[in-house]
Parts: sequence; structure tokens; C-alpha cells
Amino acid sequence: MNATELIERWGEPAVLAMCGLAVGLGFGFFAQRSRFCLRAAVVEFWHGKFGEKLAVWLLAFATAVVVVQLMVVTGALDVSSARQLSAQGSLSGALMGGLIFGVGMVLTRGCASRLLVLSANGNLRALLSGLVFAVSAQAALGGALAPLRETIAGWWVVDGGPSRSLLALIGAGPMDGLAFGALWLSVAGFFAYYSGWGFWKWVGGVGTGLMVALAWAGTYRVMSHSFEPVQIQGLTFSGPSAEWLMRVLVEPDKPWTFGLGLMPGVFLGSLIGALVGRDWKLEGFGGAYTMPRYIAGAVLMGFGSMLAGGCAVGAGMTGGAIFAVTAWLTLVGMWVGGGLADRVFDGALKP
Repeated sequence: MNATELIERWGEPAVLAMCGLAVGLGFGFFAQRSRFCLRAAVVEFWHGKFGEKLAVWLLAFATAVVVVQLMVVTGALDVSSARQLSAQGSLSGALMGGLIFGVGMVLTRGCASRLLVLSANGNLRALLSGLVFAVSAQAALGGALAPLRETIAGWWVVDGGPSRSLLALIGAGPMDGLAFGALWLSVAGFFAYYSGWGFWKWVGGVGTGLMVALAWAGTYRVMSHSFEPVQIQGLTFSGPSAEWLMRVLVEPDKPWTFGLGLMPGVFLGSLIGALVGRDWKLEGFGGAYTMPRYIAGAVLMGFGSMLAGGCAVGAGMTGGAIFAVTAWLTLVGMWVGGGLADRVFDGALKP
């Protein structure tokens, strides 16, 4: 059964949700098995160590860039209508949001995707942080924090189109993006090989990046065969977290979307990964100080992600794979903010 037949039978919302569920299952499983985590990679980098956590992140990121740009080069994917490239964006929001998010992910010991993965592994700290993250993200999107977000975002805006494409700004094209991704994929592979990685590190790192590319490909395919307007979108966690919060609290009949299917998919995929690896373990808070720290970090991540236009995966990997200039600014902010937070709070944040 092809995409057109699926849409005719089930409708666009259901097909998008099924696509999100499938991508989420893969992402959750691979991220859990590889221990994929931007915070851990940032900490290793700022401590001057090119270890396995940094290599895993780089392997996943480079895989996403290579596969996405390869699909663009071959005509299998057109990302020109993606929100990260076509809509007006905020450079100030991307940079400031990235900095704030970076501080938050160090406080919570994980970015938004990592919190969901850990929640499925029995980590109650991550579960609480994820819930606070969703509330903060919704507050920044359309609640009490929205005016502050809009003010910061309005400091420096950029129109959609070539102005939001990093490749266009430097006079490059998809082939150059493909070459860039291949270069860093080789670097990641080199360090991974000489680190003596096991099977799951390799498969998990590559698989995590593939899921980022698959999200773009899946929603693009639905858009191409849909009779109704459908927005191409990638893998992200800030928007879907806020969506699920509103669906549970006030909008139980909200139509299904890619993001609504993604979240339970990631949870189930991570749970399967934890059971396969015998990693499931119920964990709580270790001391009185840790709860305020996690809550503060989750609030910062929720606000920062909405200000930046996405989380570490949504803005960083998903937007980075299509070379959205705001996504790369967000990545810079996250690496700088996370590094500074690790230096400032290093001793106090040890569990």
C-alpha cells in the first residue's frame, strides 16, 4: 500500500502520527542503546576530551547531515518549504535561546530528548524534568512567558528564503553540504574506531542520525501525496511536548500530528532498548538540592527551546541537517551555554 492509498484510507493526521510513531520507536531505541546525549558531548568537549560521548553525538549528527543532503542532491527530498528555511526567523532568539537551553540541559543532566529516553528507563528525575519542560515550553509558546520570548526574538529577525540558509549565504549548495557531512562522519568514525566501540555504539549512533533524516523524508512523502496542505517537518521535542500537555489538559480531541505520534514512539523505543540491554532501573532524587536544580534547568530548557525554535535535536540536528542558519546559531549557543554552566556549577552539580 503506497502513501496515497494510506492517506485515502486513514487520512493525513493518522498517517502523520503513524510516521511519527515509527520514527520515534527507532530514535528512542537507538538513542538509548548508544547513550546519545548532547549535554554529555558538550561536557567532554569543554574538558578537552574527545571521548565516546562526543563521538556518538558527532556520528549521529554527521549521519543526519549526509543522508539529508544526499536525498536533496538526488531529488528525493525538497526542504525549501520547511519552517526552518521558509518562514521568518530570529537570529537573536536562536543565539539567546541556545545559550539558555545549554545552561538548562547541564542543570537537568540531559536535553529534552534525553529526558524522555531516561524516563522510559525508570528515571523519575527525568520524568519530572520532562513534565516541567513541557509546561515551560507551553508557557513560552502562548502563556505567561510568551511576551518575554517575543521581545527577545524581535531584537534581530531574518526573512525566510536564502537569508535563512547557511549554504546559500556562503554561496554553496547541497553537494557542499554533503561533503561537509561526509568529512565529519569520517572524523567521528576515526575516533570511534580507535576507541574500540562495541556493536551498539556504532549502530546506535548511526541509527539515531538516520531517524532524523527519516523524519524529514516521511513527512515530505506525506506532503507530496496529500490532498490537504501538510507542512514538512523534522524530528523535534519542544513543540510535541507542549502539544501533548495541551491534549491531556484541555484539548483531548486535538487532531493527531507527527509530533503527537513521535513522543510515545520514543518512550516505547527507549523502553525496549532498556529491556534489551537490561538497563531499566527505578531512580529518584539523590538529595534535597537536586530537585530545585532539575526544575530550574527544565524551565530554562522549555523557554530556551521555544525562543530558539527547537531543542537540541529539533533546532540542532534537524535544522542543522538542512543548514538553517538559525539552527547553527542555536547549536553554537547550546555548546557555549552548556560549557559555561558546566564550568560555573561543576562542583555543586555532581550527584
